[in-house]
Amino acid sequence: MLWKIDPAHSQIDFSVRHMMISNARGRFEKFSGSVNFNEEEPEKSSVEAQIEAASINTREEGRNAHLRSADFLNAEKFPYLTFKSKRIEMVDKQRGRIYGDLTIRDITKEVVLDTYYAGQSKSPDGKTSAGFTATTSINRTDWGLTWNVALETGGLLVGEEIKIEIEIEIVKQEAAEPAAA
Repeated sequence: MLWKIDPAHSQIDFSVRHMMISNARGRFEKFSGSVNFNEEEPEKSSVEAQIEAASINTREEGRNAHLRSADFLNAEKFPYLTFKSKRIEMVDKQRGRIYGDLTIRDITKEVVLDTYYAGQSKSPDGKTSAGFTATTSINRTDWGLTWNVALETGGLLVGEEIKIEIEIEIVKQEAAEPAAA
């Protein structure tokens, strides 16, 4: 059954070490995607998502502009980050791992999302939604995001490991009614 990501009730957040002493945090404001969710056999499900690179938001416009530039995401040349699942492995009834391809700047690498299924609920207007949390860590240099500055005190300005936290609410797409003859 096809489900669509509800962007009003979902978020894609990240954090990375800054100057070796703190974490800089941000999120992507615009994204879309769908899940072919097999409720009986979740391992037969699939996920596809598209994130607008230019929608990156760290609450600091100068940093946002730098992250959109060719030093990092190069949002003008590569407007989207994409994820497409390859397989799903269930750990138990609520936890699983989604293995898939993450593409950033036309470089595709496999990542593993550790996923938690929060269940389903029906809204007052009768739509069925399901909730998921997913986390992963990636090394940004694997996707060509190598810009950095050495610090006088040792270390680098920007850490290589990016921690990603995703909260997704998906909405079941009801089958279209057959056209009347």
